[in-house]
Amino acid sequence: MVSALAKNYSRRKISFKKGKGSFLYANNGKKYLDFVQGIAVNSLGHSNPNLIKAVSQQSKKLWHISNAFIIPEGERLAKRLTKKTFADYVIFQNSGTEATEVAIKVARRYFYSIGQPKKNRVLCIKNSFHGRTLAAIFASGSKKMIEGFGPKVQGFDHFEFGNIKSLKKSITKKTAAIMVETVMGEGGIKVISKKFLKEIEKICKKKKILLIFDEIQCGIGRSGKFFAYEYSNVKPDIVPIAKGIGGGFPIGAVLMNKKVASGMIPGSHGSTFGGNPLAMSVGNAVLDQIFKRGFLKNVQKISKYFHSELKKIWKDYPNIIKEVRGLGLLIGLQLHQDQSRFIKKLMENNLLTIKAGENVVRILPPLTVKKKEVDLAIKIIKKVCKIYKV
Repeated sequence: MVSALAKNYSRRKISFKKGKGSFLYANNGKKYLDFVQGIAVNSLGHSNPNLIKAVSQQSKKLWHISNAFIIPEGERLAKRLTKKTFADYVIFQNSGTEATEVAIKVARRYFYSIGQPKKNRVLCIKNSFHGRTLAAIFASGSKKMIEGFGPKVQGFDHFEFGNIKSLKKSITKKTAAIMVETVMGEGGIKVISKKFLKEIEKICKKKKILLIFDEIQCGIGRSGKFFAYEYSNVKPDIVPIAKGIGGGFPIGAVLMNKKVASGMIPGSHGSTFGGNPLAMSVGNAVLDQIFKRGFLKNVQKISKYFHSELKKIWKDYPNIIKEVRGLGLLIGLQLHQDQSRFIKKLMENNLLTIKAGENVVRILPPLTVKKKEVDLAIKIIKKVCKIYKV
């Protein structure tokens, strides 16, 4: 059958009929350990009974109304997010890239509202990833992502990862915000050090620049804390989120403090579907699980074990694995060579993983992953390393 879908994805020749927890069941009859989970989206695994219940109950009441009216489910979700974090206000969206767009708009709008409209540029890490809209791809500073999508969207500058001199040199009087992924996902599971994050915060305070942490992939418990930036005790002004907050249902949001939120007056931004009752009910159900006593401690415990076992494999196969990267259950195996064949071999042995930059195999189990499932993944990775020909 010839597909009517456009060719903007290079899809693997496999499809699935159902999923349960950490596993996917393919139409070819095979059972796969799914450590992609929709690219860090299915935070509570496949077919989570609590999420099914939330969708079922809400779907019988209201799916969508409009942000022209009060939506109690959204009010509750926003209140829970602000109570847990630095934020005072939330704007709901439908995806990560929309959340990035709003984060940029909020930063620019704030300076406009205080009479500094020329302070409107956003400084990002070169070859980062903030989504696929026109603004987001130019924010990335990646030649590959922007190819064919000119003219250039203005307003973005870039500095080299981990290079404080490059960061300082790139700041101008027009710099409104510094926006970084606390842990770079697509860019190769690169963790920004606590020291560097503190230095960014210090610079932002000194120069009156807003601090944006993109926690779309590393947030909502994936790091072992609700937000990855919490490990460094820094305080951002704006945080876009998505992926894990919906557990598989499309939800995006921007969290912001009172100061920057002051610029977002009625009519300054909108979203037809953002914050709809069905999405908000699912988001609340996700938080019910993640906020349970001991949940994040367990993520920290299981991830510590997973990292430890992966480092043993690295030690045994240093000619294949260059580095074990990541934080919590956002894990990367950097290989010496292109990772495509390695990922294919893992899949042939019923373990699903996905690419990231710098020859990294990205490993993203659900936050509910069990130790025996981690052990199975370790067994498969060892097997592939053993038979792998460099």
